Formats: sequence, structure tokens, C-alpha cells
Amino acid sequence: MKRPTATCLASLVTALALCVPQSALAFVPQAGTIAAGSQSPLLTPFSLTLRSTAEEAGTESKAEAGSDAHTKTAELGLVTFDLDDTLYPVTVVIEEANNAFANAMHKFGYDGIQPSDIDETGKQIREEMAQTDPEKAAALSHTELRLLAIRRQMESIRLLRSLEEVAKDWATAVSDLTPVVVENCKTFAKKEVSSSVVQAVYNAWEMERHHSAERHLYPEVIDVLQQIKEEHPNLIIGAVTDGKANPMLMTFTLAPYFDFCLSWEDDQAGRTQFFKELKSTGSDAELKWIYEAARDKYKALAETRGTLKKDRGAVSASSIDEKLWIHVGDDLAYDVGGASACGAKTVLMELADKYGQTARLRFDNMNKLPAWSVTTKAELEKRKIMNLAAEQHLDARVSFMSRLPEAINDILEASADDE
Repeated sequence: MKRPTATCLASLVTALALCVPQSALAFVPQAGTIAAGSQSPLLTPFSLTLRSTAEEAGTESKAEAGSDAHTKTAELGLVTFDLDDTLYPVTVVIEEANNAFANAMHKFGYDGIQPSDIDETGKQIREEMAQTDPEKAAALSHTELRLLAIRRQMESIRLLRSLEEVAKDWATAVSDLTPVVVENCKTFAKKEVSSSVVQAVYNAWEMERHHSAERHLYPEVIDVLQQIKEEHPNLIIGAVTDGKANPMLMTFTLAPYFDFCLSWEDDQAGRTQFFKELKSTGSDAELKWIYEAARDKYKALAETRGTLKKDRGAVSASSIDEKLWIHVGDDLAYDVGGASACGAKTVLMELADKYGQTARLRFDNMNKLPAWSVTTKAELEKRKIMNLAAEQHLDARVSFMSRLPEAINDILEASADDE
């Protein structure tokens, strides 16, 4: 409830004075009877209370006016987040998902599998493909690569079993089998692997990826998201990721705070086109298509919300466009370069060592890459050039997750000053 203004209180005092009996006024000095320099007349407790309240209201009004003048900010409409190494450490999440892969393989009868086999096989497949079709290898999605890696692991185990059975039947060593027999065994092994089983193993990997991400969220993440939501009640929050992580599936943690999620894998044609541009133009390639899709998704959601408001006319395409968009991520080239090219302000999550980020460190030492990384050194070299180009589009850096709301508000204030 708003407090009464000083003007309202003055009117109230006048009205109350008219209601006071004239006999009571005999004890109150009349105007003009107090000499200059003499002490002020004693006021009744009632009049003191009214005057104090009126003065307080007037002071408060001035303070509010002064505060508004110093905290003018642009209005925030959309915040998008990268996920891996932005809201949780990707290394431990991938390790635990790989353990789930090995367990699933064992359940389906494929023994002897190590958790790291899915990553190592994925790297091998990408390197082989890069020799004949570099663009296709670069554009290969994480899901496609892991499905291929799972299938190859299954086929390898089936092939070895088949060769051993044939060799035993012929009472000879596997190494003595003829090329024709070996080729027939390879064909048989490929046919024996069920696509549905491959998908089931992948599903186990992806499910654990989400569960692990929930377990390993950076400690401040939920509080930070809650604070951002409270400070910007009409805000839309989305995720933009190059992998298969989806906050909408993290029902115990992130899901209540996110309105949508877009993945590179949602538009394979757009992804392929980007890597063609990257090959031909180097640092000038811009990952715009995924961020354009995020902007379009935001507009659609904002307009839909607007139709539910009482004053529908207050929400228009122009008013939506005027609101600020901030993207938060850990990758200079993709998060900063791509988002800024589509009009977003950007925050780089260059977090302190305690958070365990590993993705951005790949550019510091390309000879010691994280076990989960399947990106070739040639691709990383191009990304490094893109990183340098993206620096000029960076609006804020954050070293601690708890500082993110402050960084967002600083950007809003700076944007309002620019207008």
C-alpha cells in the first residue's frame, strides 16, 4: 500500500482542524501573535504526529525522485544461457554419462567396454571423416557422433565374436582366416547390431547427462536465477546450446526458471551452413542462425504473454524489440561473437578455478585437451582466431556466479545511458 503524499496530508490536517471544537482552540496560539525570535508554540501530540508524518512523506518523495534519477536502466526482455561450463562443469557431467554408457552396453551383452571408449571412438570417427570430407566431419552433431561411436563399438565386439566362432569351427587361429571370411564376418556383425539397441544405449547416456548436470550445478545457480527473475518479473529466460543438454528436462533444478531451449542440433542445415562459412571465411564466420532462432522464439513467447494481459495494446512488436537481450556463456567465439551479431549484449562466464571449467582452457594448451573434447586441432585454431575477433563485442566478464545479477544490471544502466 502506498503512503499518502505530503499534499494529501496537508489537506487532511486542514480538514481535521475544522472539526476541532472552538473551545479547544483557545489553548492554541493564533497566527500573528508570536513575536520574531520567540520560541515556537507548544504543539499537541496530535499535531506533532501529523506534521512529522507529512514531513517524512515529503522527504520520502524527494528521496524516491533522486533515486529514480540515479538508477535509470533499460528494460530487460530476454536472457539466454549457454549450459555446459556456464551453469555446471562439463567434464564431470560427461564422465558420469560415459559411465552410464558402459553400464548400458554391459546390460545388452557387450562386455569389456570402458567409459572412455565412446569418446575415443568418436574422435577416431571424426578424424577419419575429416580426411575425406572435412565439412561433414566438422558439422557432425554430438548426437550423430555418439550414435556412430556406439554402433562401431557394438560392431567391433560382434565381429570379434564371429571371427572367434568361425576360427574355432575351422580349428584355426583368427589371424589365419582368409580375407573373404573376414569380410563376411564384418557384414554379419553390422547386420547383427540393432538400431533400437544403439538408441537405447544412447538414451541411457543422455539421461545420465541430465541427471549429472542437476547434481553438479554450480552452488549459486538457483539463487542467481531466482534473483534475476525477481528483479525482472516479466523476463523470458532461454537456453542456447551446441549440445543435447536441455534445462527443460532438469525438472528438479533448472526447469522452473527456463521458458525455452534451442540446440544447434535442432537445425542441422543451419549448422552445416555455418561450418561451410567457417571454412571459407575463417574469423568472419558468424554463428547467427541459432541466435536468430532464439530471438524469434522470444518474440513469439512475449507476444503470446501480451495477449493474456488486461491491457493488450501495451504489448506491441515495437515494445518487445525495444527491450534488451543479454546472452550469458563461456565461449568467446560462439557465445559472444554469435549472440552479439544478432543484437544481444553479452556476458562471458570466465569463472574462477574452483568452478572447474575446462572448455575455454582448450585454447591455452591444444596439446592437452579434455578427454571429452572431439574437436580437431584445426577447428580449434580457427576458433582461436574467432575468439580474438569476438573480444570487441564483449560487454561484461564474470568470475563468480553470484556476480551475474550485478553484471546484468550494470549492462542495463550502461544501455540506458547510451540512449
